[in-house]
Amino acid sequence: MASVIQLESDVNNHAWGKKGQSSLAARYADATPGKEFKVASGKYYSEMWIGTNPNNASRILSTGQKLQEWIDGNKEKLLGPAVIEKYGSDLPFLPKVISISNELPVQIHPDKELATKLHKHNPSKFGDPNHKPELTVALTDFEAFVGFKHVDDIEALFQDVPFLRDRFTTQPKTPFTTSTLINNIVHKLLSLSEEEAAEVYSALRDAPRSEYGDQSYILMLLPRIANQDGVTDPGCLVSLLTMNFVTLKKGEALYIPADSIHAFLSGDVIECMAPSDNVINCGVCPRANPESINLFTSALTFDYKDPQSMVIKPKVSTKGLKGHTRVYSPQGSEFDMLVTELKSEEEEHIAGLQGPGIVVVTKGGGNYIPRTWIWS
Repeated sequence: MASVIQLESDVNNHAWGKKGQSSLAARYADATPGKEFKVASGKYYSEMWIGTNPNNASRILSTGQKLQEWIDGNKEKLLGPAVIEKYGSDLPFLPKVISISNELPVQIHPDKELATKLHKHNPSKFGDPNHKPELTVALTDFEAFVGFKHVDDIEALFQDVPFLRDRFTTQPKTPFTTSTLINNIVHKLLSLSEEEAAEVYSALRDAPRSEYGDQSYILMLLPRIANQDGVTDPGCLVSLLTMNFVTLKKGEALYIPADSIHAFLSGDVIECMAPSDNVINCGVCPRANPESINLFTSALTFDYKDPQSMVIKPKVSTKGLKGHTRVYSPQGSEFDMLVTELKSEEEEHIAGLQGPGIVVVTKGGGNYIPRTWIWS
């Protein structure tokens, strides 16, 4: 049998978060009835994790007991046999509400094969052998760098901007036809000293708009990123010069597979991912050393994905029996995300799920009436 319990979750305070009430992560935490948390106007709030991850575990609101402890004592009731058989006694997903004012680290999450190797080699840093795909739904206007640009676009940029051609290519016309060559560009960028990175920023800023072709958005983003992160971080150059710049409106979504390079830039999102901590950062974070640069570039995949192919369109969900629920359902993912929108006096009936679910109220109020059912 399944039941409903109310959770409380803490909010992280990373410097890239949003300040005070501008952070939806903080406002949602503050809105939890009975929770003592209050938003401080001068403090940055970045992430509210909702789940069992020990680094920021949710608790039962009424008792303060950690969610994982509650599940361990009631797993047949709370998870159901299908989830227990496939995933054990853990939640198979980790939702987060994330509020972003400055660019996050350039990062990838290893696929299962690489995660298994990294966990075996360095279990203290890579704490599990799992992959970490992500489904990200925008709660406000959202900006991100996701995946590598098409090889033709990278080639055009590094040939048409003379400084880039002279600084990063070894001959007047270097064909970017293999992943090895793109890897070399990324490796060279990440290996820049602070002084060299500042030199590149200066040259990019001074280059005529005409040299950028249809990538002139780089000139728009340069001063903004320089103001946020300074001009000495080579990771920002990787995102600006080699990655797709993607924007979402509220309600639009991205699915980022494991091993896809990405860096979130601004906005508020609700994100659901596999319950793994495995991440390889390299840029927009503490300075990378040669070993971490080598690991990062060796883990990259360079198969081009049209960024629009990562955009997930919601479909009407059969779980919403009154027709007010849509579903984001990435192919092959461990999880779906349901979105229910109701006007005044409307109601929705959600059919029983085949596993656990977590509900986040993003706006408004109403009555939630749980029904008890038997796992089928």
